[in-house]
Amino acid sequence: MSKKFSNTTADYLDWEQMLNLIHKLYKDEKYKISLLIALGCFWGLRISDLKSLKWEEILNVDEITIVEKKTNKKRVISVNPQLKQHILDCHMKINPIGFQHVFVSQKKGVFTTQRINVMLKEIKATYKLNIKNFSSHSLRKTFGRQVFNMSGENSEMALIKLMEIFNHSNMGITKRYLGLKDEEIKEAYDLLKF
Repeated sequence: MSKKFSNTTADYLDWEQMLNLIHKLYKDEKYKISLLIALGCFWGLRISDLKSLKWEEILNVDEITIVEKKTNKKRVISVNPQLKQHILDCHMKINPIGFQHVFVSQKKGVFTTQRINVMLKEIKATYKLNIKNFSSHSLRKTFGRQVFNMSGENSEMALIKLMEIFNHSNMGITKRYLGLKDEEIKEAYDLLKF
C-alpha cells in the first residue's frame, strides 16, 4: 500500500499474463478476484464502478450499461462471450444468495479499494507477476494498453477511442496514461547509432 499523499503510478499487465492469471486464480478457487481482474481488464472500468456492480447487471447479458461514478458519463459495454462464460462460472462457484453486489467480503460488505489493492499486491507476490506497481488501477490500464496494442495500423483511431472511453480531454493525456510518451522518447534515443 502506498503512503498517504504519495504519488505512485500503476503499471499494466501483459495481456497473456493477465489471461493466465485469471485462469490460475479460478483454478485456485479465488473466484472473486479472478472475476474482478477479468472485468477490470476487459471493460476498463474504474475500481469504484467495478465495486458497484451487482450480479443482476452482469449475468446472462450481452452488454451492460453503467453510469460512471466519477464522470457521471453513461457507458454501454459489450460482453465478450468467453467473459460471459467466466462470469457464469464464477457466479456458480461463489453461489451468492440473491442478487447482490458482486465483490462482497466474508463480512457481507463490498470490498474497499484499499483491501482490493492489498489483495492484488499479495497476488503479485504469490503468482510472481512481472509488474512493478500492481493495483486496482492496473486493470484499467491493462484494458487501455491492449486496445492500443491490438490497433496495429489504426493506432491513432485507438487513441481517439480510448480518449473517449477514459474521458480524457486530449490525446496527449491518453498517451501519457498508457505510458506511450516515455516509450516514444526512448525510441527516439534508440534510433541513434554510434
